[in-house]
Amino acid sequence: MLFKKKQTEEKIDRSQRILPTHVGIIMDGNGRWAKKRGLPRQAGHKVGAATFKKITRYANSIGIKNLTVYAFSTENWRRPKEEIDALMDIFYDYLIEALRDFSEENIRTIFIGDVTAFSPKLQQLIHETEEISSDKTGMRLNIAMNYGGRNEIVKAMREISQEVADGKLKPEDISSEIISDHMYTFGQPDPDLIIRPSGEYRTSNFLLWQSAYSEYVFMDEILWPDFSTEDLERALDEYSRRNRRFGGV
Repeated sequence: MLFKKKQTEEKIDRSQRILPTHVGIIMDGNGRWAKKRGLPRQAGHKVGAATFKKITRYANSIGIKNLTVYAFSTENWRRPKEEIDALMDIFYDYLIEALRDFSEENIRTIFIGDVTAFSPKLQQLIHETEEISSDKTGMRLNIAMNYGGRNEIVKAMREISQEVADGKLKPEDISSEIISDHMYTFGQPDPDLIIRPSGEYRTSNFLLWQSAYSEYVFMDEILWPDFSTEDLERALDEYSRRNRRFGGV
């Protein structure tokens, strides 16, 4: 659904609404936000990182159990080296801050994607962040870095093929459940709701397997750095209006 910022919306009693168990967010529009203000793209990424921290804390506070955010895709390596280097620095600084600022937050952080492509310094910080938060019992935060939905499916197929070759699995035993168990998000429910601000209307290789029955809300006229807690609430209200039939009637 195209969700325009100024459209008139049916009132929702938020005390009665149904929250999604798993929310995905495609954090899009940092570069355009900066360009509109005559700033370098890196400035947009910095403000976007601050927005991410704010939305993460808020989602946890209102009872979202699983949140997956798209931070850096496998296709983002095609961007100019200067921008990529700046992004890596922002990721590193964010993780340093997260280790400090999120220490009291009941949030478990998991990184999904092929993190081996990052520098050893960044990889070490990623592993440290996961380890320190591993005993948290609150919201599960998946940060998708060097992530692509097609690559994730290829990874799963390779692992399953190896299990067949090793005699651990028969081809006829392969099921959608077994494939799901080889995804980065194994053990988690599929996303109920995926939100994309910025006026783009595509999935961009995000959670392709997991999003088969996800509800999408495309939010027009909002770039990620401007995304607010009220924008999240409006998307949750729209989700609550949906009639999810999962192919039934």
